[in-house]
Amino acid sequence: MALDARDTGWDAGADVDTPILPRLAALETPGAGGRPRHFCGDLDLFIDREGVWHYQGSPIGRKEMVCLFASVLHRAEDGTYWMVTPAEVGRVEVEDVPFVAVEMFAQPCGCGPSQCVSFRTNCDDVVTVDDEHPLRIEHDPETGEPIPYVTVRDGLDARLTRSVYYDLVARGVEDTSTGERRFGVWSRERFFSLGTLDED
Repeated sequence: MALDARDTGWDAGADVDTPILPRLAALETPGAGGRPRHFCGDLDLFIDREGVWHYQGSPIGRKEMVCLFASVLHRAEDGTYWMVTPAEVGRVEVEDVPFVAVEMFAQPCGCGPSQCVSFRTNCDDVVTVDDEHPLRIEHDPETGEPIPYVTVRDGLDARLTRSVYYDLVARGVEDTSTGERRFGVWSRERFFSLGTLDED
């Protein structure tokens, strides 16, 4: 799979949302023109923890190219990542998750259930936190620090930058509806917990 967008077989009008079955069973699914997609194996592409794409060890500087490749990125049920065009499919190495949330928006003013929290990713996708795009918090196994993520699409996640996470925490409120003291944010009538609060 070449890195020139003209050679990827990608077409803005093509169907690139073919479901990926466990362990890429969908490779047998016909691609463009009814022909099986060409399996390219492991591509020399790497997405680092900061969401930077690398080709043959060098960062890809063109944002348009990165966004184009990201638009055909899929995650298989076994956790591997694949670029799937109408003609080809190849595996991409991802250090953490493929996207980074670089900006947060919250409307309307206030922090109650009617609030909608949205994030912009490094590829300029805008995603609003809801049932299909949940927030989740993991913790660094060494430091215990929280690592926040939001689902962008089809199992592809974005990690919030530290500054964006601080903006999110600033809109946090306490909730006791489950019987425990939780700290989190509301978005589209759902409460997303960022953690529990210790009793005084």
